[in-house]
Amino acid sequence: MRIGVLGAARIAPAALMKPARAVDGVEVAAIAARDRRRASAFASRYGVPVVHDSYADVVADPSLDAVYIPLPNGLHAQWTLAAIRAGKHVLCEKPFTSNTAQAREVQAAAEGSGVVVMEAFHYRYHPVAQRMTDIVHSGELGRIERVETAMCFPLPRFSDIRYDFGLAGGALMDAGCYAVHSLRLLTPGGEPVVTGARALTLKRDGRVDRAMTARFELPGGGTGHLRTSMWSSTLLRIRAVAVGECGRLAVTNFAAPHLWSRFTVTVDGRRRRESTSGEATYAHQLRAFAAAVRGEPTNLTPPADSVATMHLIDDIYTAAGLPLRT
Repeated sequence: MRIGVLGAARIAPAALMKPARAVDGVEVAAIAARDRRRASAFASRYGVPVVHDSYADVVADPSLDAVYIPLPNGLHAQWTLAAIRAGKHVLCEKPFTSNTAQAREVQAAAEGSGVVVMEAFHYRYHPVAQRMTDIVHSGELGRIERVETAMCFPLPRFSDIRYDFGLAGGALMDAGCYAVHSLRLLTPGGEPVVTGARALTLKRDGRVDRAMTARFELPGGGTGHLRTSMWSSTLLRIRAVAVGECGRLAVTNFAAPHLWSRFTVTVDGRRRRESTSGEATYAHQLRAFAAAVRGEPTNLTPPADSVATMHLIDDIYTAAGLPLRT
């Protein structure tokens, strides 16, 4: 599988270049960036053989099988749609699109196209995420009464594009999409429903959240709580908790467990720690993407899943009194 990259983004080396060396049958074969000099520097450093003049040239390159899209959030839908039209498989960074309407448009384009479209929630492909899912859905904890997720990290550089409303920025979009997705993952029997939200916004642009909290009603009457921030009093928290009638699951650093994580399960008063090994989340993700392209059922984050996540994100923004990203 020959992959072209749209943009010399900071995430690309960890998310694609390094994993491509570990996954058989994958070659990163071309790149383009807004600045050709930057693309050339990236290509030289990571051994990418072809530098194109534009994203459109990458998408149109007949020698490529797939594209990886690490562009700003606001460009995801446009270039995913372009790649689908060109018959390219797509690995698109999260969040999938700027809003639910765009996600549904991509879903409709992907259906019947014959190409794989995968949202790059890399954590979902690690054994830790699968183990979390298995425990909650097995009934070991009993009926789930509460789910809490958090994705907070400090980004005090407010000129960063992740705070740009015009590029679909905001803490909920960039960090919080992990918290939204993992909350959905730990909710058996249906989708959570937003019941309230509160945002802390930038002084220079009140449309952009630097932090967000949200409340949910779960299927069966349980409750959910989400916290995310790129700048708040909670500097660092990456955690997922599910509480059931019989027990509790708590995972610290579910998003990058290959670096370090703590996984504990308490059932009927007995506590155990579990250790789940695995490669880097990005290697698991790329291997699943390549397998999906070969026709295997390994795409855990297809467009239908992305639509559900984007729907919750839109509902949280609405509940917080902020405009949807466009």
